[in-house]
Amino acid sequence: MQIIDSITQLEDHYGVVSPLAIDKVCDQITPLYRRWIDASRFVVLSTVSAEGTDASPRGDRNEVVRIINPQTLYLPDWKGNNRLDSLKNIVSDGRLSLMFMVPGSDTVVRVNGSAVVTAEADVIGQFEHEGNFPRSVIVIRVGEVYFQCAKALIRSRLWSAGNESQGLPTAGDLLKEQAPEFDGANYDTSYPEYAKERLW
Repeated sequence: MQIIDSITQLEDHYGVVSPLAIDKVCDQITPLYRRWIDASRFVVLSTVSAEGTDASPRGDRNEVVRIINPQTLYLPDWKGNNRLDSLKNIVSDGRLSLMFMVPGSDTVVRVNGSAVVTAEADVIGQFEHEGNFPRSVIVIRVGEVYFQCAKALIRSRLWSAGNESQGLPTAGDLLKEQAPEFDGANYDTSYPEYAKERLW
């Protein structure tokens, strides 16, 4: 296998970058990007550290992040499994990327920047939901904002293909594969009710 192992080789192989791909990048949340991000209830959070990388789906009932000002976002960290992969990376390194999606739109909005984690009561208190509060809030400093071209979502028919999950392994199946004695069927049956009480 022939490996491309230098930036020069890579750039030579792909050719000149489209000027629009450079010109579309902003260094802050503009009014139109604000409208788009405010409409997003789902984001993929990507982080990195010396220990490795992590990509984590995050979702909420309304906007998934709160825009504090054109260069600051708050992302609440609600109840989870306490693996803390993303949060550990942020504490160790701070660099992160966000990929916002809205059902039905083939546009993806991306934010790159840096972050810290806070458990400050005044910040956490802004996200109260039926008496529940996030365990912490990720405070994101925006470095760049831009939209991703629609080709990936068009190719994948992400929003138009319908339900294609029939016959796929369930979460219970995947757990049982690692621990054969695990009752995967019971996990799948009981999880929706379990999760309902632990979303926030």
